[in-house]
Amino acid sequence: MQPIVEEENEYAIRATDAICINESEQNHAWYGNIKYLITGILFGIVFIKAEVISWFRIQEMFRLESFHMYGVIGSAVAVGMLSVWLIKAFNVKTVNGEQITFAKKQFNKGQIYGGLLFGLGWALTGACPGPLFAQIGFGATVVIVPLLSAIAGTWVYGYFRETLPH
Repeated sequence: MQPIVEEENEYAIRATDAICINESEQNHAWYGNIKYLITGILFGIVFIKAEVISWFRIQEMFRLESFHMYGVIGSAVAVGMLSVWLIKAFNVKTVNGEQITFAKKQFNKGQIYGGLLFGLGWALTGACPGPLFAQIGFGATVVIVPLLSAIAGTWVYGYFRETLPH
């Protein structure tokens, strides 16, 4: 009887995965993605100007020598919290008029391990997944190695996902 409970628990955890949640049901023309390209370019420029992609700034953060990155990350968390609250409070819809939903997620000890691996990689390479493309665009082509490593790690996880304990 116990394996059924574990199986249901496993299903409940996997059901909250971000895969396909909030995926648009509408078909859009390919040129509709240009707005995302422009937004990404502007976001990269902001990263460069704010020195968020600076290896030295990232190292300062991990050595606890500067507040700069903590301020940036803290501001992002505050803006994210406010945005989610506003979306829920005013029932905001997507640009295409679709409902935005938030799935409740259960805590999972794998999040601790994943966070530690993420932080270790970030500290060693000075490259977070968000600024990777801005760093490459800025001319730090050595960051292609962490980018390819991140892609490979994501692929490996996806390949073994069903066999891993969650």
